[in-house]
Amino acid sequence: MAPVKASTASDNFQKFSSFFEKVVQDLTAEECGNPEIGVAISRLRKVLEYNAPGGKYIRGITVLDSVQELLPLTLQDVETIERALVVGWCVELLSQYFLVADDIMDKSETRRGKLCWYKKEGIGLDAINDAFLLESCVYRLLKKHCRGQPYYLNLLELFLEASYQTELGQTLDLISAQPGKMDLAQYTETRYKAIAKYKTAFFCFYLPIAAAMFMAGIDQEEDLRNAKAIVLEMGEVYQAQNDYLDCYGDPSIMGRAGTDIEEKKCTWLVVEALKRVTPEQRKILEENYGYDDVDKVQKVKQLYEDLGLAAVYRQYEEDSYQRLQTLISQHANGLPKETFLSMARKIWRY
Repeated sequence: MAPVKASTASDNFQKFSSFFEKVVQDLTAEECGNPEIGVAISRLRKVLEYNAPGGKYIRGITVLDSVQELLPLTLQDVETIERALVVGWCVELLSQYFLVADDIMDKSETRRGKLCWYKKEGIGLDAINDAFLLESCVYRLLKKHCRGQPYYLNLLELFLEASYQTELGQTLDLISAQPGKMDLAQYTETRYKAIAKYKTAFFCFYLPIAAAMFMAGIDQEEDLRNAKAIVLEMGEVYQAQNDYLDCYGDPSIMGRAGTDIEEKKCTWLVVEALKRVTPEQRKILEENYGYDDVDKVQKVKQLYEDLGLAAVYRQYEEDSYQRLQTLISQHANGLPKETFLSMARKIWRY
């Protein structure tokens, strides 16, 4: 096959977003008229079309971008790029599986500016099974499009391992936010870093990069370890960014209102606050953190203001970007540095 032309970032976004309809067709068209399960397949289409589109597609497009950066242009034929799009959408669908379930666990109201799936009329806790459907779609797509490829088994193991790591991270997150007596001692930097590593870094950064590496024929343990060393730093910063925006972000831009304070989450902000509080300020946290009460939430936010955490975060983000540059220099080795720098540009304001 003839190679495809090099793509720009805007080209890839358009290419990725428009490929979604083919994904839906792959997953539903064949069995839509089945007299036994046709109605269930129609439900699956609705689940896909409501939950999957929208957002920046950072994880999914990273697969496509990275395949294009790792493979010589002469090897980027139409079929290879289409498989990269499929695997990218597998990452996005796995993300939606987690988010549909996460919204139920966190009792969230909105996601991407519209009602969470479980909040829609007639859905409720049936959304749990819908989340399972989204997960199953990942492995159906991988089987259909990648089964004959030498990297198929590596991809299967990668997705399964990423799911397990993410579920461990979610467990840590839920344990930290259990209802009951407030225990600020559990909000440690060690716990926060573990949540960021397992809930965010493995899934959001290592999964798409490693998937692209496998697809490009890069499967040596040393290369994978080097990539992981770089992207885990990104994951930690990305989690801190999410925590910051949950408190300081504009809900109309984010598409959802932040609830980390009400839900008693172990966030970057509360961990950093506890490093700086006086005994009196610590008491404010003890009395107000973890309550679904507007006045109490405001007292926590005011404490964050008094501690200057917005400025602390900006310095943290700057320092972390410098650390990333060092990690790329130390660990990129035979891997293209641009693969990691392009990921960094998606989350850092540079």
